[in-house]
Amino acid sequence: MHISTFDRYEQRSSAIHQLDPRVKVVLTLLFILSNVALPDGAWWAFLAAWLLLLAVNRAAHFSFGYLFKRSFIALPFALAAVSVIFTQSGSPLASWQIGSHTLAISDAGAMRFASILIRSWLSVQMAILLTATTQFPDLMHALHHLRVPQVLVSIISFMYRYLFVLADEVMRLLRARDARSARLTADGKPGGTLVWRAKVTGSMAGQLLIRSLDRSDRVYNAMLARGYRGHLLTMNPHLMTRRDWLMGAVGTAVLIIIQLLGWFL
Repeated sequence: MHISTFDRYEQRSSAIHQLDPRVKVVLTLLFILSNVALPDGAWWAFLAAWLLLLAVNRAAHFSFGYLFKRSFIALPFALAAVSVIFTQSGSPLASWQIGSHTLAISDAGAMRFASILIRSWLSVQMAILLTATTQFPDLMHALHHLRVPQVLVSIISFMYRYLFVLADEVMRLLRARDARSARLTADGKPGGTLVWRAKVTGSMAGQLLIRSLDRSDRVYNAMLARGYRGHLLTMNPHLMTRRDWLMGAVGTAVLIIIQLLGWFL
């Protein structure tokens, strides 16, 4: 499998790419927390946050469509909050009579739901920018420098690395299944009966578990033989320069201004 299956890093020569990963991680977290702290219906503040995202996206040499299309992955998950439009008290905008109960959409509920959607959408865009401008080993080193517990950093690192191993094992099993006529035939009908295909799927799941455990043990031994001591290595130096401190201060100041817009405008 190709590394781009999970790794979304985009190589560019931009000021955002060259920032210290600690600055990018901290500003990303502050941006997300800033969106959460904004009151419902703070439309001007949400607009300012979006304009900030567009400016960072442009500074990273990405097209508008790159960030815009990928950010909609968050909307289906944000729809889980749709019930708030019916449960939040406020002036009714529309109502339906269902038996002896009345289902009504309130203005306060609609405003809260729209705010939740916008917060999720903006936060995912910032997270996309973080992963697109920072290599994964640098992200792990940034978490280590920011005093995130080493056990948690190691778990995240191994989870990410073993996703490739797991996906590779799945592809091997799928190729073996296709070679044994479990795929669709030329006339479009599935090969084998439904019961037979269910048995094949169950057998594949068990084989995947066993093969993954065995493969992970061999991979870990190979890592130890190559000098692994509990953290990923990177070729990039992690030294905070004056430009990094300045960008961190400017980003924090902009987020404070957005908060002031949201609460006092």
